[in-house]
Amino acid sequence: MASFGWKRKIGEKVSKVTSQQFEAQAADEQSLDGDEIDWLPEAKKKKGLLLEDCLAKSKKLKEEGAVLAENERYREALHKWDEALQLTPEDATLYEMKSQVLMSLHEMFPAVHAAEMAVQRDLRSWEAWQTLGRAQLGLGEITLAIRSFQIALHICPMNPELWNEDLSWARQLHKQQKKATETGTATQGTAAQGEMSKEPIPDYDFESDEILAVCAAIAEKEKNTSPSKTVVIVSASGTVETVTEKEECATTPDSSVFIKAR
Repeated sequence: MASFGWKRKIGEKVSKVTSQQFEAQAADEQSLDGDEIDWLPEAKKKKGLLLEDCLAKSKKLKEEGAVLAENERYREALHKWDEALQLTPEDATLYEMKSQVLMSLHEMFPAVHAAEMAVQRDLRSWEAWQTLGRAQLGLGEITLAIRSFQIALHICPMNPELWNEDLSWARQLHKQQKKATETGTATQGTAAQGEMSKEPIPDYDFESDEILAVCAAIAEKEKNTSPSKTVVIVSASGTVETVTEKEECATTPDSSVFIKAR
């Protein structure tokens, strides 16, 4: 930095001592500007120490949570791992362990979310894909679970647990689901055909002219074939006479037979 200089003439009111003081102050400012450059490495050093401290604390919390999870103290383990994630939010292992504990607590939706976070942070972790597949099975997403297990096997093809337990079990469930779906579809189709094969009951109109005409014909026929009574009359002179009488109506019952309702 250039020394301070005054553009105008000094004149009588500005002494030589004052001018020297300005120049000395300008030199001090120049030395301060040069010292500021030394702060950059110091700041980087402090940042590195802080990061190492966070990693160490996160590792400690992770190990404490693992011990708690082994003792089935799942809620306390989750609390430890949440604290560790505040320090190292990009640690995929923490999310994967958290997903396993959430499945043990039967909280499937948070378990799937935690496993997806683990996969996003480490796509090459077969443990994260395995845990994601198991969480998806817990939700009934069999097709997605098979895909997750296949990716895990692609990363680690020699793992017998993935072959014999995870993928084999998921494929067996998929076959059962497919068979149940086909059986349900066939049953619904048979029921629909049965309903279509049934003949509908005709809805007769009992007030139509045709029905009335048939009823009138039946009544006329019954009237013509109504029962008759034959009476034989013998007169005093010995003459025998046969008389046929038609019963036009039935005998009126005696009113004394009925009981009056109260």
